[in-house]
Amino acid sequence: MDKNTKICIIGGGPAGLSAGMYLEQKGYDNYTILERNDHVGGKCHSPYYNGRRYEMGAIMGVPSYYAVHDVEEFCGITHDGPRLNRNYKDRDGNVIEPFEPMKNILKIPRLMKMKKQITELGRILETKYKGYDVNGHRGVAQGRYEGFAVSPEREPVSGENENLKDLSMPFKDWCALNEVDLVQDVWIGPFTAFGYGYFDEIPAAYVLKYLDFQTCMNFVRVNLWTWKYGTQYIWECLNEKLKNPARLNSVISRVERKDGKVFVTVNGETEEYDKLIVTSPLQFFPEYADTREDEEYYFSKIEFERYDVLAVETKPEDHPEISYYVFDNMTPDRLGHLMVYYRRWKDTRDQVITTYALRKHKNSEEIPYEECKQMVLDDLKTMKNPASNIVNEQSWYYFPHVFSDDYASGWYDDVEAM
Repeated sequence: MDKNTKICIIGGGPAGLSAGMYLEQKGYDNYTILERNDHVGGKCHSPYYNGRRYEMGAIMGVPSYYAVHDVEEFCGITHDGPRLNRNYKDRDGNVIEPFEPMKNILKIPRLMKMKKQITELGRILETKYKGYDVNGHRGVAQGRYEGFAVSPEREPVSGENENLKDLSMPFKDWCALNEVDLVQDVWIGPFTAFGYGYFDEIPAAYVLKYLDFQTCMNFVRVNLWTWKYGTQYIWECLNEKLKNPARLNSVISRVERKDGKVFVTVNGETEEYDKLIVTSPLQFFPEYADTREDEEYYFSKIEFERYDVLAVETKPEDHPEISYYVFDNMTPDRLGHLMVYYRRWKDTRDQVITTYALRKHKNSEEIPYEECKQMVLDDLKTMKNPASNIVNEQSWYYFPHVFSDDYASGWYDDVEAM
């Protein structure tokens, strides 16, 4: 492609800004990033409270987030935030120790079995499912892998492995197939609690590509990255470093592709480009673009999570001493309940606590936002950390994906072929 190709990038979140960075590194400087909000970062959103930033979206990273590290190096920044830790409660608000054998004598057999299954999982992922962790979903439904390795170098890799077809099935079924059911006890924390849905509905490919073995082990060992000025700071720094920072408050009303060009109407003015990169939700692309019938059909298959976040104040005496996971509430029958709540700073109680909940499941009616919000507030009372005031709230369009039937039929390859 000619280095002067004029490129439009829709979206100033991590994907759109990273696209600009990688284009620059390849010598493509003629790009424009259009962001409809008044700030960059997307779901990495870190507002201020009493002079410090808290998180309304993404919270942390781990050392195997190599693409994020690319951005850090490009910007000359590092992960310099507070060290996080967590504890666990049951649905009744009692502190529990689910992974400590000496504090759960009756659970020792299960914990020993779980440990063996985690070891077995690591083995089969490296052997039976070689290529499972390659970046991207291209070819998986056909028993192929093609993309970039999960390594600091991200070298291109490709190959064939018929077993990869298994990754189309829901993760719960995949675990049963491979007799590693108990690994779900570990993977559920950084998956379901982080807004990615439930193991009985989400294809194993999504679970294992996001939480490849090394990434999940980093979460287990609390080997975490945070940023003093929040996850949004990463993308603010990148935006400042780019030759062409995102144009904020850019409202796109029309995208039309004709005669080998792309015409984008933004804030009432039409601009001409050679290429288009869309990092905003494809599901909504037909609402403003000249989508073809086949595009509309495939994009309509995309589902997403309704992931709700509250930032609340508590009275000093009700403030939690640490962050808590509530595993009991991470199952479909507890849809809408509080799954995790975070305390970011150790040195003060004068801060907000952020809560996280899901309210959509494939086989259930969507819980209305206000109803879910009340459930979370009631759960905080049960946890003995009641909210005294709501400071901020957000319902995210989160984790666009397709379900098992569409994944297995080759959705990604069909869309790629377009």
